[in-house]
Amino acid sequence: MIKKDLALQLAPRVIDMVRARSMKAGEPLREQTFAQALGVSRSPIRRVFALLAEWDLAIQEPNRGYFLKQGAGQIQETTFPLASDPFEDFYLRVVDDILGGEIPAHFFEAQLLRRYEVPRGQLLKVLNRLASEAMVERKPGQGWSLKDFVHNAQTHIQSYRFRMAIEPAALLEPGYQINHAAFAKARQQQQAMLDGDIHTLSRAQLFQVGAQFHELIVQCSGNVFFIDAIRQQNQLRRFMGYKANVDRTRLMVQCQEHIHLLDLIESDLREEAAQFLWRHLDEVGRLKTQQDVLPEAHPEHPITD
Repeated sequence: MIKKDLALQLAPRVIDMVRARSMKAGEPLREQTFAQALGVSRSPIRRVFALLAEWDLAIQEPNRGYFLKQGAGQIQETTFPLASDPFEDFYLRVVDDILGGEIPAHFFEAQLLRRYEVPRGQLLKVLNRLASEAMVERKPGQGWSLKDFVHNAQTHIQSYRFRMAIEPAALLEPGYQINHAAFAKARQQQQAMLDGDIHTLSRAQLFQVGAQFHELIVQCSGNVFFIDAIRQQNQLRRFMGYKANVDRTRLMVQCQEHIHLLDLIESDLREEAAQFLWRHLDEVGRLKTQQDVLPEAHPEHPITD
């Protein structure tokens, strides 16, 4: 029997990755790839694949694993029972309340149990998921606390400054090796965004495309410390993607800059590429700073890169 609770939590994110990578029918679903991207073990990913097979989105072949049955463009929200999943609905409700300042920086389970009137086990599942996403932490003794990153604009700025330090540096690693197939796929995704996907993909899907692009740039360095660092940053930034709608106009500029960055790297102009990437992150970070400091002036314009 499939353990559906955790699988249902992970399934929307797996499907977002399938869409973000523009995967086609017949492509293999590799456990290690999804497990690393989502920061979990291979076992729950295997259960997600089994769910996708139940929903006729994937097929299992004996001794070969799971393969996508429907291409990314064919998968519709109505083809899988995720929107009505009570756990996901409750999780998003708690997220909205955290980001809206409805939940204090330090809180006890009893406070949330009174607020939401749900079983303690259900609440603990949500809190443990938020803890795995580095958004809350259990305090010694009793109670929980929000991580500073959630509401602290200065911490957001520091996150971008940290990325400005590690991502360009990764480009300059002596062992940097271009993954030409992955670069071609990333270029295709960025162009598809410019050709219209920007206006049709969900916030989660848009974030996933951007996060995977930056992770690819760093992965080619072969430096495991840089790779771990960018994955941790993406985990933190994923949560903030819930905060508001996406500034799709600015995102078009980001896609154009991503394509130019690929051009520079593939032309073996890595010094120039590193400088360009630094400026790219600096500009996005400045816009992010304006958004966090003056949210009233930018209610619908968060940055997703």
